Amino acid sequence: MYAGLSRVSAPRAASTATLAQGCAVGPPRTAAARTPRPAMKIAVVGCGAIGGYVGARLALAGEAVTFMVRGANLEAVRREGLTLIMNDGARHSVRNVVATADYAAAGPQDLVILAVKAHQLEAVASQVPRLCGADTVVVTMQNGIPYWYFHRHGGELAGTVVRSVDPHGLISELIPPERVIGCVVYPAAELLVPGVVRHIEGERFPVGELDGTCSERVQRVSQCLTAAGFKSPVLEDIRAEIWLKLWGNLTFNPISALTRSTLADICQYPATRELAAAMMSEAQTIAHKLGIVFRVGLDKRIAGAEKVGQHKTSMLQDVEAGRAPELEALVGSVVELGRLTHTHTPHIDAVYGLTQLLARSLAAPHA
Repeated sequence: MYAGLSRVSAPRAASTATLAQGCAVGPPRTAAARTPRPAMKIAVVGCGAIGGYVGARLALAGEAVTFMVRGANLEAVRREGLTLIMNDGARHSVRNVVATADYAAAGPQDLVILAVKAHQLEAVASQVPRLCGADTVVVTMQNGIPYWYFHRHGGELAGTVVRSVDPHGLISELIPPERVIGCVVYPAAELLVPGVVRHIEGERFPVGELDGTCSERVQRVSQCLTAAGFKSPVLEDIRAEIWLKLWGNLTFNPISALTRSTLADICQYPATRELAAAMMSEAQTIAHKLGIVFRVGLDKRIAGAEKVGQHKTSMLQDVEAGRAPELEALVGSVVELGRLTHTHTPHIDAVYGLTQLLARSLAAPHA
């Protein structure tokens, strides 16, 4: 481990595969056996693919859901509600939701789900306090290294602001990490048109306290998501799970965006497979210095990506649509953590620089 760095509690190799000790959250009981409880007031910030999917399922489970949304999505949800198309073809019209751009009017919530992308979070951070009462819990559903990563981390980096995702420190100031429950998003979904979300695959949203404790509030969040049909175990080391997903995202997303290739293409072409392995090895070194133990090996992680097949990563989809890629949280943050832990990352640096230029080209006005 990097000298001077120690986690609050040392992670175990299998920690991300198990529930926190003494914090088992079982499957939802049948409707007849379930103890009635008041609906939770839940604000979902963002009504894109993941925000729409999560909010719709929560509303279908009887929670009081308010979407904080703007533009065409706001008008569509206000007019017709939200349409959710599941991967088995089932179609749900969800009308028992509120859509607004007025955070003050929405008022304090029991739970706030941040479902915008990491690079969009600073723009809404100043409004989020309007949704928070004394006991409001905030669940972050961003990919990559989160802004709160070093909160309650332990060691000499404890409290460090991750500048690649929180460049001015405003997010940490406005959405205090003390409110946060960490979450890893595994499902894939897409926003077909404003107000219409299609679920592609997956239903797993593991959650965890930032210090690994088994609190009443993290159990409550897990139970709420589980009642909506998601798999939401409480993990004792949420950072390890974040790294496991990021391990592939920081590699395959930028390579796919640069080469316009699918996961299978990248994994089956020797040169890009070798590049992916080199990037993942560098990232693994950083993670190990920060006390993270991966529960799967590098080769198995690549094999898992290859098994997904001819799938376009989210970053490639963003590039093809002319949208800004989610670069800093997925790649820039790893470069930053490499510098903080004095880890040499030549392969990640090179791919990061190339993808930055691609993002700059996308953002430049066409002549």
